Amino acid sequence: MENQNQKKADAIYDARELGRGRMLLLGLQHMFAMFGATVLVPILVNSYFHGEGLSVQVTLFMAGAGTLFFHLCSKFKVPAFLGSSFAFLGGFATVAELNTGIYANMSYGEKLPYACGGIVVAGLLYLVLAAIIKLIGVKRVMRFLPPVVTGPIIICIGLALAGTAISSAEKNWLLALIALCTIVVFNIWGKGIFRIIPILMGVLISYAAALVFVALGMKNADGSAIIDFAGIASSKLVGLPPFQFCKFDLTAILVMAPIAIATMMEHIGDLSAISATVGENFIEDPGLHRTLVGDGLATSLSAFFGGPANTTYGENTGVLELSKVYDPRVIRLAAVYAILISFVPRFAAVIASLPTAIIGGISFILYGMISAIGVRNVVENRVDFSNSRNLIIAAVILVSGLGFSKGLSFTVFGTPITLTALAIASIAGVLLNAILPGNDYHFGENKRGDAMRGVSLKK
Repeated sequence: MENQNQKKADAIYDARELGRGRMLLLGLQHMFAMFGATVLVPILVNSYFHGEGLSVQVTLFMAGAGTLFFHLCSKFKVPAFLGSSFAFLGGFATVAELNTGIYANMSYGEKLPYACGGIVVAGLLYLVLAAIIKLIGVKRVMRFLPPVVTGPIIICIGLALAGTAISSAEKNWLLALIALCTIVVFNIWGKGIFRIIPILMGVLISYAAALVFVALGMKNADGSAIIDFAGIASSKLVGLPPFQFCKFDLTAILVMAPIAIATMMEHIGDLSAISATVGENFIEDPGLHRTLVGDGLATSLSAFFGGPANTTYGENTGVLELSKVYDPRVIRLAAVYAILISFVPRFAAVIASLPTAIIGGISFILYGMISAIGVRNVVENRVDFSNSRNLIIAAVILVSGLGFSKGLSFTVFGTPITLTALAIASIAGVLLNAILPGNDYHFGENKRGDAMRGVSLKK
């Protein structure tokens, strides 16, 4: 408890005390943290739809707008950023290849609105779970999500992304190490404002190094250019995001909607991670039902106008852990930046030119931080792993979350459905915890355990 109190004493919960300039920099840092993964989703979807997929501009606008809407729904209390969800990539790929019924003679671009329509329905399913929580109470629901379940799930969230960090960094290990070492140096030895913006400094210094390497004629390990300036040269200075309305069809809905099972579990895991990081019980206040409504409606809103699904971002949770600044205002600044950039294609192109290796070096820290938060969640709750029940639950979650690298595909009424590894791990953990005897966890009653997790039990 003493360590937890010390942690809260060292943290900053109101960034206004740092001054306006520092707050603006902190918001910029959060924007850089989410940017790479957020724009990667439309890039990947475009490959499925042969260049007729999602717009980066629309994606950025809806990420920012969705984040602000989420904060409104959660009483402006939760420091979470909503970026593009990777969970629906398999669904996009499936819809792109549909060639029967109404899809028989469609171009790839004509199929995209139907994929977005399926995501709208998936987002609305969040409201169903939120209503159940509101009716029966969060304590009854959270009995099925004790630390022995949420801790390993949080660990999986970070470790499942580890391969992405490596594959990105190996493009240019020198740049990745410069980014990684810069973050470490500023986080440990930095003074003043520099201590709380290590990610931003890592981006700026490593990008400057990349420009020097380009001037010296250096290339990536695979022979490709370190920085691709083509996108910058061809982009407009100012332009409206190309919004488009979604369309609805039962086939696309059946492909996309079931994925909500996975993303709702991810939401609960991410919210647990944010609560553990900040030291506040966001599941109880403002309430899991409110955050689910915010996330679900943000997802539906994004897809309705031709954007991807939104989800709470672990990358920004890692930034919270590093900076120790837990003020949601800083996240909302990042959301405003994302919206502004969506109207400036050239600036978005400059940021998008950030070398993949730099993103990989930054991810080394951020993804590892997420898993470390999961470990801390288990340790601070003093989960008893001498108990076979707890060992079995944790073991199945970890193996499922890391082992099903390609997910689990099956067919329902002729429609292929793919559950992500994290969805499988979450479902398995929840079911085992419900079935196996000996569940003695009571959310909000085990004050010692909840307090050790950094959760303040507010009335």
